Amino acid sequence: MIPYKNKVWKEEMAIRLDVNHVMAKFMGGEHGVFDGEIESLMPEAREIHHQMKERRDRGELPFMDLPNQSVSDILEMAKGIRRWCDYFVVIGIGGSALGNIALHEALQHPYYNELSKTGRRRAPRIYVLDNVDPDRLAALMDVLDLKKTCFNVITKSGGTSETIANFLVCQEALIKAMGRENHADHIVVTTDKTKGNLRRVAEREGYRSLIIPDGVGGRFSVLTPVGILSAAVSGINVRELLAGASTMERRCHKVRIWENPAYMNAAIHFILDTKRKKHISVMMPYAHALRGFAGWYRQLWAESLGKRSSLDGHDVHAGQTPVNALGATDQHSQIQLYVEGPNDKVITFINVEKYKVPMEIPKSYPEMEGLSYLGGHSLQGLIQAEQKGTAYALTQNHRPNLSITLKEVNPFTLGQLFMMYEIQTVFSGGLYRINPLDQPGVEQGKVATYALMGRQGYEEKKAEMEQTEALDEKYVIR
Repeated sequence: MIPYKNKVWKEEMAIRLDVNHVMAKFMGGEHGVFDGEIESLMPEAREIHHQMKERRDRGELPFMDLPNQSVSDILEMAKGIRRWCDYFVVIGIGGSALGNIALHEALQHPYYNELSKTGRRRAPRIYVLDNVDPDRLAALMDVLDLKKTCFNVITKSGGTSETIANFLVCQEALIKAMGRENHADHIVVTTDKTKGNLRRVAEREGYRSLIIPDGVGGRFSVLTPVGILSAAVSGINVRELLAGASTMERRCHKVRIWENPAYMNAAIHFILDTKRKKHISVMMPYAHALRGFAGWYRQLWAESLGKRSSLDGHDVHAGQTPVNALGATDQHSQIQLYVEGPNDKVITFINVEKYKVPMEIPKSYPEMEGLSYLGGHSLQGLIQAEQKGTAYALTQNHRPNLSITLKEVNPFTLGQLFMMYEIQTVFSGGLYRINPLDQPGVEQGKVATYALMGRQGYEEKKAEMEQTEALDEKYVIR
C-alpha cells in the first residue's frame, strides 16, 4: 500500500504542537499565557471559523482546496522536461521562489546539484533565481548549458519587475544560443490564466504555460503549479505532499482552539504579541532541511499580518516581526540575545524525531574527557539534546518557546506544515481584524520602482519623487 494512504502511517506522521513553555504555568503571568485567555478567545474563534468557511464556500480562500487538485497534467509535463533537461531554473521572487526553495531544501539531498545524474535519478539540477543581482545571474549563466536548460518563469501578475527583467535576460541568451524559432521549448510560464503581460508574451511566443488559480496569492501558492512543477521535475512525490496538506486541512475543521493546531498557534502568538509585548516571532528548526521553510514562513507572517489599517479603517500597525534562525548553528549567534536580551520574542522550535542518517560519533581519545564523552552517541542525539538544552535555558529565563515535532522530514509532513501555517495566518488575520491576503505596502514600493525605471504612466510619481527634499551632505559620511 502507498504509505500516505495507510491510516496507521498517517497517524504516525501527524505533526505535534507543544505549547507548554509559553503557558503561564511555566512562564508565570508576566510572560506566559493563561488558559483562561485562550478560552476567552473562543467566541471570536467561532466567528472567524464561520467567516472562513463562508469565504471558502464563495471561493475566496482557494488555497484550502489545493490538496484536492488534479496534478496529472503537471506530472506529465515534468516527465517530458526530465527527458532532455539537465538544468531547471525557476525565475521568480517572493512567494514565487520561497516555496520552491523550501521544497527542495527539505526534500532533496542537501548537495543535490553536485550529485551525478544517476545520483539525481536522471532529474535536472535545480536553481532558483530570486533576485536581480547582476553578478549572480551572470554567474548562473556560467554554469548552464542553455541547450539543456528549461526556465520556469513565475509571476501571478505577469508584470513583477524583477522576474520580468531576469526572464528577458535569459530569453535573449536562449535566442542567441539556438535561434528564436527553437527557444520556445526551453521556457515554461506560470502565471494568471488570462491577465498580464507574461500571459501575452507566452501566447505570442508559443510557450507552454501553467495557471496560478484565481485568488491564490504568491505567499499561499506553494501547492499550486508555482511549487509543484519544479518539485515534480526533481522527483519529489507531489501526491504525498498534497496528501499531507489535506490531512492538516481536515484537522483544522475543528473550531475549538485546544483541538486545532493552526488556531492554537495563532492564538498563542496573538496573545503574546498584543498582551505580553512579544513583538518578534522566531522560527528555529533543528534540521538543516527546514531552513528554507523558515524563510518561507518569514514572508508569509510578515506580508500577511504587517498592516497599517484594520478592516474598519483604523490605524493599528499590526503584526509580529518574523525572524528565521537555524539550530544548532544559531545557538552560536542569536541565543545569547534571546536568553539575556530584551524579552520581546516567542521562539518556535521545529524538531525532527528521526533523521535520514543518525551518524554515529566515533569513540576516540578516551583519555580526553572533554572529547570522549561524545563517543558512542550520534549526531542525531546531539542536535536533539542541543534543542532541549536551548529550550531549557529559555524557559529558565522566562522566555516563551514552543515546539512543533515531525516524525521525519518527508513530503507528507512538509505538506502538513505548509497548510497549518497558511490556515494559521488567515485565522490570525481575523484575530487582528486585518486583511491577511493583501500587501499594500509592497505595492507602494513597486510603483516607485516603475517610476524610477521610466515606465509609461508613472511620470507623475517620478516627478513627485524628484521633488522630495535633497539629501543633506552633512549626514553622508565619506
